[in-house]
Amino acid sequence: MPARVIATAGHVDHGKSTLVRALTGMEPDRLAEELRRGLTIDLGFAWTRLDSGTDLAFVDVPGHERFVTTMLAGAGPVPAAMIVVAADEGWMPQSAEHLDALDALGVERGLLVITRSDLLDPEPAREDALAALARSSLGALPVVPVCAPRGEGIPELRAALDALVGDLPEPDPAADVRLWVDRAFTIRGAGTVVTGTLGAGRIRLGDELELGGRRVGVRGLESLGEPREEVTGVARVAVNLRGLPKEAVRRGDALLTPGAWLTATDIDVRLRAPGGGVDPDAPVELPGTLMLHTGAAATGVRVRPLGPHHARLRLEHPLPLRLGDRAVLRDPGRRAVLAGAVVLDVRPPALARRGAARRRADELAAPGFGTAAGEVARRGVVRAADLVAMGVPPAEVAALRVPAAHGWLVDPARAVRAVAALAAAVEAHDAAEPLDPGLTTEAARRAADLPDAALLPAVLAAASRPDDGGGVPLVLRDGRVRLDRAHALPAAVREALATLRRDLAGDPFAAPDADRLAQLGLGTKELAALVRAGELVELARGLVLLPDAPERAVEVLRTIGPVFTLSEARQALGTSRRVAVPLLELLGRTGHTRRPDDSHHELR
Repeated sequence: MPARVIATAGHVDHGKSTLVRALTGMEPDRLAEELRRGLTIDLGFAWTRLDSGTDLAFVDVPGHERFVTTMLAGAGPVPAAMIVVAADEGWMPQSAEHLDALDALGVERGLLVITRSDLLDPEPAREDALAALARSSLGALPVVPVCAPRGEGIPELRAALDALVGDLPEPDPAADVRLWVDRAFTIRGAGTVVTGTLGAGRIRLGDELELGGRRVGVRGLESLGEPREEVTGVARVAVNLRGLPKEAVRRGDALLTPGAWLTATDIDVRLRAPGGGVDPDAPVELPGTLMLHTGAAATGVRVRPLGPHHARLRLEHPLPLRLGDRAVLRDPGRRAVLAGAVVLDVRPPALARRGAARRRADELAAPGFGTAAGEVARRGVVRAADLVAMGVPPAEVAALRVPAAHGWLVDPARAVRAVAALAAAVEAHDAAEPLDPGLTTEAARRAADLPDAALLPAVLAAASRPDDGGGVPLVLRDGRVRLDRAHALPAAVREALATLRRDLAGDPFAAPDADRLAQLGLGTKELAALVRAGELVELARGLVLLPDAPERAVEVLRTIGPVFTLSEARQALGTSRRVAVPLLELLGRTGHTRRPDDSHHELR
């Protein structure tokens, strides 16, 4: 059977619980004090089966102003609301605050129910309520007048509820699980049980989930009073957890798909004052500290304004949040909802420089937030898995056509900037160390400000192109990033280089003598150009090898080391003293070897 969940909302003593009892035949109030006082002070739950066959669960919330935090915990994860207003009292202060909260959460679907219609004409209450609703995200709602104790209007209300839930969007059963806990208790012989509204995803018996940083097993499931093998959202669900003491869980914690969520401490949000009647361009001004409510969670936040409609919030207690999540910002001292917040970033950049807040507000107002392309462009470099964990649709991430390697994604413009910085760093290094051209991959990673050296090939392939000003592309060769100036060499020099490479292919340390160089047409100027291009390494004047010769020499010397003499090195390398001496001097200057005494060399 399909299932849906809605929440009640409205002023205290307007008949919300009475209405739920009339609809379900169940008592939503579960505490003895609630039953004795006739006042809901905690969340209540009841359910019924509608004529369409849909199972509908109600989260019955308290209406008293002292329990707004509890109301928000119940309404936060629920997609629709039943607004209850008594005909004999009309629109009241707590009706307004509940509506502000629903508006801040972006709830767009609901019903208006006028109770006690037998006591007074429901029309004035209806008109006042509809006027208030019109200024909120709920807009114009269907209205059903009822007298719950007599059962008058209940059949019409059940039909209206059937129409309401039939229009709710279908949740994704494959979505990651995030079950906000609104109750936690123990059952003798079973252990800890948590309850909540599962908005999407699927929980099965035997699943391993995460709560508060620890792995917990699902040993039992129940929904609408019946044991289940699995439950999919949207549904009220009770989960019996293995490996979790009652003391380790509280209202507002979340049961999560392991490894699928990022826990946020700082978030950037878009702000909206509650009530659609407020000028959308009017700035939202907030005090420095507030309470943030999202899902069933509530935590204090410090507010840093970024602009008239954006802010950075620092959460006292980290929460598993995603882009697009909605929250309520409430001032408990004033007992007022001050703003709704939409999460735009759960991994925001630091704001260190002068004017950074204003620039950040401009970024947040730009289009593309929450899309794969927009997030990659804004972040420059990001892991694909992190984008998905932030809430970007996986299909969008998979469809991106950007440089990628080892799970990282790079914005093409960021790749161009990385290569420009890298080229400058390589040129500076080569000027200082002409006998050791190019940067190691780790040094290149740092120069390009990349998080992983594995990104270098992708970045170079995407952005290493000659520019209109004669820029020089880079190549990754022999474990080093080098300036590839060979493309600018005369054809005769490139041909001579190809011949020299063939000569040295089988005997890498047999440096050509002056006659061979002259035969190839490689004079002083040509050799200097090849060295500058990183195609050769010059051991001494007129004495050249291929650029990977030093690294290859170290590999050979390790077979006889770590300590060896010049004679032993010469024999191992299969070369002459003419080559061995300057080659070992180069290895010493570049930190590959050191001299423990006058007769020996030692590999570092």
